[in-house]
Amino acid sequence: MWRPAGVVALMLAVAGAALAQDFDHRHKAWDELLRAHVVLISEGRASQLRYAALARERAALKGYLESLAAVRRVEFERWTKPERMAFLINAYNASMVEKVLTRYPDIGSVWDFGRIFGHPFKDRFIRLLGESVSLDWIEHDTLRKPGAYDEPRLHYVLNCAAVSCPMLREEAYVAERLAGQLEDQARRFLSDRTRNRYSASQRRLEVSKVFDWYREDWQRGARGFDGGAPPSGSLEEYFARYAALLAASPQGEREIAAGRASIVHLDYDWTLNDAPDR
Repeated sequence: MWRPAGVVALMLAVAGAALAQDFDHRHKAWDELLRAHVVLISEGRASQLRYAALARERAALKGYLESLAAVRRVEFERWTKPERMAFLINAYNASMVEKVLTRYPDIGSVWDFGRIFGHPFKDRFIRLLGESVSLDWIEHDTLRKPGAYDEPRLHYVLNCAAVSCPMLREEAYVAERLAGQLEDQARRFLSDRTRNRYSASQRRLEVSKVFDWYREDWQRGARGFDGGAPPSGSLEEYFARYAALLAASPQGEREIAAGRASIVHLDYDWTLNDAPDR
């Protein structure tokens, strides 16, 4: 049936608004899976995931990923910045879990997929915003794109399914609490002695390779999506803010706060962050 162009445009706008209202910004389906299967360790500073148990609920995970795939770019671009960020972070983490489950239990590391063919971070296995995209696209081409979000704390929330990776949080990221979740992840990661620590005997700060790989994200003075802390300009200045978390003694805290501790980067353990099944 023929309809005037104005009527068609109005119908499309109404349909788009309905879709926007239908999307669950609480990410309830993903949140429930995380709460059921993430295991906190190291006094809550790190985590593992019960992949075997989650595999039995894979239909729920796939359903959540399908809800993300149904979001159109025009809808996404109408959202607030925190809503977009939470969407992308959750999409990254859920997609990584789904990637692991395609091989589980015959997988010991994400690099078992390959470093050239089947590259886990470059493989375009994710349907998002009308495209087939990769984990690298979400992280580097979108979240880290200069001027888009300018949020170095992203590196505390994107989980690469490895022992040395910042922990998979035990809840979904949501827009209204995103600033607090980002800062909580930062504090958890920085206070985890297996990943970041001050060596009093060497008078040096031993930190994750994450700070080496993405050094420029902390050094370029980004304030973060919510205004965040003042620009740092250097890793030394950034770590000085968290000296109390990084050091186990007053002397170490003073060394870090004054920027006198030399910085070295620890080896990265890519072993799968798997927890025993219940």
